[in-house]
Amino acid sequence: MKRIARNKGPLYIRIAESLTRQMEQGALRAGDRVPSLRRLSREQRVSVSTALQAYLLLENRGYLEARPQSGFYVCTPSSTSIPEPEPEAGRPAAVLGTAGVLTSMMEAARDPSHVAFGPASGSPELFPHRKLNLILQRVVRSQPLHSASYDFPPGVESLRRQIARRSTSMGCAFGPRDVTITTGAADAINLSLRTVARAGDVIAVESPTYFGIVGIAASLGMKVIEIPTHPQEGMDLSELKRSIREHRVKVCVTMTNCHNPLGFVMRDEHKQALVELTSRSGVVLIEDDIYADLAFAETRPRTAKSFDKDGSVILCSSFSKVLVPGYRIGWVAGGRFRAEIERLQLLTTLAAPSLQQHVLAEFLESGGYDRHLKRLRATLASQVEQIRQAAGKYLPEGTRISLPAGGYVLWVQLPGKINALQLYQAALAEHISILPGTIFSPTGRYKNYMRINCGHRWSEDHDRALLTLGRLCDRTLGRSWSQV
Repeated sequence: MKRIARNKGPLYIRIAESLTRQMEQGALRAGDRVPSLRRLSREQRVSVSTALQAYLLLENRGYLEARPQSGFYVCTPSSTSIPEPEPEAGRPAAVLGTAGVLTSMMEAARDPSHVAFGPASGSPELFPHRKLNLILQRVVRSQPLHSASYDFPPGVESLRRQIARRSTSMGCAFGPRDVTITTGAADAINLSLRTVARAGDVIAVESPTYFGIVGIAASLGMKVIEIPTHPQEGMDLSELKRSIREHRVKVCVTMTNCHNPLGFVMRDEHKQALVELTSRSGVVLIEDDIYADLAFAETRPRTAKSFDKDGSVILCSSFSKVLVPGYRIGWVAGGRFRAEIERLQLLTTLAAPSLQQHVLAEFLESGGYDRHLKRLRATLASQVEQIRQAAGKYLPEGTRISLPAGGYVLWVQLPGKINALQLYQAALAEHISILPGTIFSPTGRYKNYMRINCGHRWSEDHDRALLTLGRLCDRTLGRSWSQV
């Protein structure tokens, strides 16, 4: 096999692309066995680990299949293979053009005539409103002065105690005093960034990443650099290491569990390596763990924070995506940065709402939260798969769709000729909201990608909406529906 030139992109991606070209040219055909890991590592002069990364990437894309005790074999990729990562590492940049998209998305979300594939939110019937309202009534009766004064940082002690009790399931062991209650996860991330970085500092994020993180960093005058991210393995650590060295990265923001928009749960070894790299380099790691309770596996995944040995990892989360969006209650385990986070909170939001904290504390203590999560995870896993299958049926040939390990969003790579921003605008005219991939990148990448929300119960309206999206894509590709 011809050795790949070391020019652009992570090495394992370049190796994978070289093998893909051999398949396209017929040198490797369906059923052929590809070189063993040791042989590939010798030929490419790379580690066995890098060779394995290349093969795992091709397996995820659907180009290879692993056969027990035999190795990897070529197979034909399906139309619903996992989206390909964009290999180039980013440079510090500002946010580009998300305001208009987000404004129209929020307007569509308030319009009941729209099919809301855009905002990452669940159907109201998925949340235990009746039980929460009963608890709220009890709190109002038993504590009539519940909101007569501020619950200054760190927040209501009973809620912090319940969050701390759950820390063992995250692989951590922090106490109530280590937790600060915030006004949602966005507030937690905002406070964390302001605590450890200043205007002009460079922030490393996954690519793609949740647009809210990019927006917060930009609003604080910080520069954002994109790190290529594998759709199942997570952030490319070799590229992160290079960027730390070349761009003097101050902070790295990551979502290791049920990533938005990719949906992966990072392997524990990768989390540990990420923490060791950032700690060794003097980089603070801010972990957004907002979707982790929605992992489809029976056991909640560990956090990167669980591998923290020097207090350099700040853990942020909230109840907005899993329990009750309108309460706007989040939290942050700030470690050695806790005191400064609380000082900044006093200067900005002053305190988180009191009544909601008391209600959530009682709900968690009663065991209702765990029972709710068990049902919710099963429901969401079913909904995600239903929409994934329908999208694979209606969207054009060549479409690639993520295979989430949790959460309720799908990341969709459309054929290269399709501009997702134009598709987004055309879909709005049909009362369908999606999110174009460009808003998940500070430099406007992912022009032919989109994110689809699967948080709403499947219905005929959703089926028709995906059918319409497929027709809009075919119109862009110059095909009539009868040709499909």
